[in-house]
Parts: sequence; structure tokens; C-alpha cells
Amino acid sequence: MNYALQRNTLLATLSSLLLVACDPTSAPLDNRVSDSGNSAPSSYTVQHNQAVLKQLPFSDTRDFEEAERGLVVAADNLVVKHSSNDNTIWDMPAYAFIQGDAPASVNPSLWRQAKLNGTPGLYQVKEGIWQLRNFDLATVSIIEGEKGWIIVDPNTSLETGASAYRFLKQHLLKDKPISTIIFTHSHIDHFGGVASYISDQQYQSGEVTIVAPEGFVKEASSENIMLGTAMTRRAGYQYGSSLKPGPRGNVDLGLGKSVPFGTASLFVPNKTISETGERHIIDGVEFIFQIASGTEAPAEFTFYLPQHNAFCGAEVISRTMHNIYTLRGAKVRDALLWSQTIDDMLQNYGQSEVIFNSHHWPIWGQQRIRNYLESQRDTYKFIHDQTVGMILQGMTPNEIAHNIQLPESLNQPFYSRGYYGTLQHNAKAVYQYYMGWYDSNPANLHPLPTTETSSKYIKLMGGIDVVVANARIAFDQGEYQWVAELLNKAVFAQPSHQGAKTLLANTYDQLAYQAESGPWRSEYLTAAHELRNGITAPIMDTADAKGIFTRTPIRTFLETIAVNIDGEKADGKTLAIEMVFTDVNETYVLSLNNSVLNFYQRPLTANNRLQPSVTLSLTKGLLLDLMTGTGDLKSTLLSEQLSVDGSLLDLLSFFGSMRETQENFPIVTP
Repeated sequence: MNYALQRNTLLATLSSLLLVACDPTSAPLDNRVSDSGNSAPSSYTVQHNQAVLKQLPFSDTRDFEEAERGLVVAADNLVVKHSSNDNTIWDMPAYAFIQGDAPASVNPSLWRQAKLNGTPGLYQVKEGIWQLRNFDLATVSIIEGEKGWIIVDPNTSLETGASAYRFLKQHLLKDKPISTIIFTHSHIDHFGGVASYISDQQYQSGEVTIVAPEGFVKEASSENIMLGTAMTRRAGYQYGSSLKPGPRGNVDLGLGKSVPFGTASLFVPNKTISETGERHIIDGVEFIFQIASGTEAPAEFTFYLPQHNAFCGAEVISRTMHNIYTLRGAKVRDALLWSQTIDDMLQNYGQSEVIFNSHHWPIWGQQRIRNYLESQRDTYKFIHDQTVGMILQGMTPNEIAHNIQLPESLNQPFYSRGYYGTLQHNAKAVYQYYMGWYDSNPANLHPLPTTETSSKYIKLMGGIDVVVANARIAFDQGEYQWVAELLNKAVFAQPSHQGAKTLLANTYDQLAYQAESGPWRSEYLTAAHELRNGITAPIMDTADAKGIFTRTPIRTFLETIAVNIDGEKADGKTLAIEMVFTDVNETYVLSLNNSVLNFYQRPLTANNRLQPSVTLSLTKGLLLDLMTGTGDLKSTLLSEQLSVDGSLLDLLSFFGSMRETQENFPIVTP
């Protein structure tokens, strides 16, 4: 489009005003929104979504047959509330509207996925294997052992875990105990509810075997602690925590309905798997493990059950293209390793009669399984190889994302569609994995901040009213991505301009309605919500994570303290603080110098002669109380679990060097 960017200011102003005056489609903007807070789908969105119906094989109903196969008992009216504040964190009846044909405000392909992720209940996969689906974002798998039950991936939260466990005891577990818990990988939706299934006493006694991949505890705790605040804020966008279910709101995340933000727990495994091919007899059942760390999660395994000729693919394979880079922010994943791992599954376990995973419903039949694994393998390999090929041609991440296209053979199967990850942002992830953030164009080497460039652009384009007028014309022509780019500058230049914010919110609505990816839909709709209503996202209650913190190594907390040192506040300070954790018998010396915090566990090496000026003695439990806000400051200072020996001024100076964390920081406004 050739708007004011290609004209001088005077011509831009006159031209855009004339266009607005003469264009019969430029009636006053309809700012009305539905009860859910969103604008109506436009004619362009209707056309886009109708076209999707002609592009994909919607007449293929095998997924619906497999999603319903083996249903033992459905869970009616499944609603789960937070244990402490009575907020609803899981509400399947709220999605009862998902039936029939897709409304114009939902991509029909995403609507289809939402219907498939629909019925909560207990399902039998085959003799000796069951799944509890749609009680949570993730699926719980249950394997019958000789003496008890083996639970795989015990929910996200204690609340959904308790609901799931009650249902299982009523309909399956009966009098047999739980003998084993398996964590397939280090994401919280696969371990956070564990303390609802077994007690702390059972855990401490070792009567329940807890199996996880090597590196599980480190990865599970680091993701949820060091970057927890920022990742939680961004997760609110990816998962739509501010959105209500509805045809213009949340319908599905591709993996499942939503994320149950409740109270979490963690138990440290007492059996660790470190190598592919390890064979273990667990409660009488033979397991052959495959290490998949570095694919979907930094610590992950899959396993084969020879007695059942069944394979659990964890989250390495799913009924969707997954994320090579996840929008909430995480370590970029290795697409080539991912493809190779799936190929190993195909070569070694392609003879399986059934594959069941950590999300979605199983797939049965050897030929169908082989086709599925080949398609999943080749999807990640194609994204990897084609992106690298385009890098070698000198293409930038955006150019690659707009040029890469899957071949028809990979584009048609629904289980490779971008319901969670997308072809576009996954291609950018491959670029980032190999090339980093810089595209080698010096203009992008050290660009000005967005607020500064936005103000300059808006001024050059003739002022914000001219920009909004031009954006309205582009909106009426269905050029939503261009409008979003243009109005993003307008909002960052003048965040109080209501017309710009309203039109940008309506633009994000249309992009959301067209999105096949559940997270993309959530990102757009959350942005629209915050432009209209401000930031209303619930702030993470750190007390909810205390069950994870309890099992987290102290070094992880010290690493978190280090990244919260404020460079300006700490400038010029040289301090050494000793921290003695009396209940776990660990002592550390923290050294603050050059605005950097280093720490060392005693005994120190011969070359490290740090002499702390103050010793802070406390329990790990007291530290957790302070970090989670569950203990008040006055009682903490007077607690017998805390003592200070040495320079109180140095201790205050040390803690005064830390920055305050901003939890609900702005994203779509400056």
C-alpha cells in the first residue's frame, strides 16, 4: 500500500482526508462489541473462513471416531475451582456452545479441533491402558500394574488433579493403590497435580516409584522460577487467561481447552531415565524408554510397552504441529533433533498397535500409525530444511515466514495442522536457533526504542488522525496485518488516542477470527481485550507455586536473586553476604561486585577468600515464605528461624540493590 509513507506531509493529509470523505464504505466506525467484548466478524473474515472449508478434507471423520473410541464414562458438568479463592479454573460446560458448524468468528479448522477436544471422561485405550481426557489441558494416562496403578502425567494443578483422582477412584482405581507416577517431561501440565494422587508420606517413604527423565527437576524448576514472572505474563496472552469461552472468545488452544491456573506441586523422582533403550520392569510392566530431551521439552522421554504393543509419545508427537518456539517464551527447540527422534520412533516402534500421547486422543492401526509418524517427522524436517535453505539464499526471518509453504501431502493431514505451533513462527524459530536475532542488516543492529520510532513515523505521516484515517481505509479493504502494523505505531506514539486503540482492537479481532492456531487466536484477542479494558490479567499468586519451590534446589533461588540485581542500584557496591540454611545444612557466600552477584557454596576453594561482613541464618522454609508472600514481614523478622550476625547496614544495602519485579507489565501499549 502507498500511503503517507511515500508522500510528503501535506499531500498525505489532503489525500487521506479526501479518501475518507469520498469512500462510501468509510461510515463512522462501529465500535459496538458483543457481550464477550469483541466486534463482529467482517465480510473479509467470513470469506476467509469459508475458503478454509474448501481447502481441507472436512469430510474425513476418522478423528471423531477415534476421539470417541473406548469411552467408559463421561464426566458431566465438570467444573473445578481454585482451592483458596473459589475462582473457576476449569469449566467444560462453558464450552457447550461448540457444536454444529463453525460460526463466522472461528476458523473452521480450529473449530473442528475444539469439537474433538470436547468430552471429558475415562477412555480405555486397550486392555490394561486407559486415559482421562479433558480434565485438564494435558491427558492423564493410566496403566495397570501387578500390584497397583501407574499414573502418567498427573495434571497441571492440585485442584484438577484432585478432581481427576476422585473420578478415577470412582470408576477405575477402586481398591488398588497407586504404585508409580511417571513424569514424561518438565512442563508443569504434566506434573503439577502429583500431590493430589499420592501423599507426602508416601513420597517420603519411597513406597511409590516416581520416574522422570534426567534433568527433570532442574528444568521444571528453572522455567517456573527464574523467568516465572515474565513467562506467566506472556502465558496470559498465549493461553488467553483474560478471555471468556465463547464464539468470539476462547474456543480451544489446540492442545486442549485452557490452562487451569491453580496450586502446583512437585516431587523429586526416585528413578531417573538417562539413556535411550533403557529397559525397566515397573510394577510388573516392561517399559523401554526413548530419551527425547531437547525436542518438545528440555527434559523428556517417550516409552514403549512390549506386553501391550503400545507406544506413549509423550508430547513429542501430538494431533497438531507443535511449537519449535513457544509464544510465552522458552528455549528454542531443535527441529532437526525433533524430526530424528520421531524417525527413531517410526523405525523402532512403528509396529505398535496404538499410540497414546500426553494430549489428545490415541491413534490405532499400524498403517495409520506409520502414516502419522511419517507426517509428523517430515513436517519438522521440512520446516528445518527449507528454512535453512532460505537462510542460505540470504532471506530474513520475516521473508522466510511469508514464503515457506508445506507441500500438499503435509498440509492436508489434520494432525499436522498448526493448531498450536504454526508454520510461520516455527520457521522463525529455526532461523533463531542457527542465526540468532540479527538479520545482518545494520539498520537492525541497534534500532531506536519503539516509542521513539513510533512518534517519529507518525509525525512524518502527517499526524495520528491522518494515520488512523488511512488505517480505517485499509481496514475496510481487509488488510488487517498492515492495519495492525500501522496502528501499533500510532498507539505507541499516542496511547491515549481512543480511535487508534479501538480500531486496532477491532483489527486484532479479525486476525483472531481467522487464526487456525489456538494460541494465535488468544494472542490477538487478549491484545484486543487490553486495548479496550486495560490490563485485567490475574496476577500470579506465588503461593500457588510453593509446592514446586519446596522441592527446588537452593541454587535456583540464588540464581533468581542474581538476575534481580538492579545494575544502577548496585553500581559501586562491593559486598559479601553469607547465607546459612539451617534446615538443609547448606551454606553459601554471595558476592556483589561490578553490579553482578556471584555465589559459592561452602566450603570455598583455596583461591576464594571472600570474607562476608554479615551472616544471615534462616531456614529454606522461611525463604519460601518470604518469596511467596505467605509469611508476614514482622513475624519473619522476629522468627526463631532467622538470625543476623554482623553488619545490618551491609545486609540492608544488599537487599536494597534488588529491583522490584513488574508482574503485569504492558505489552500492546507503551
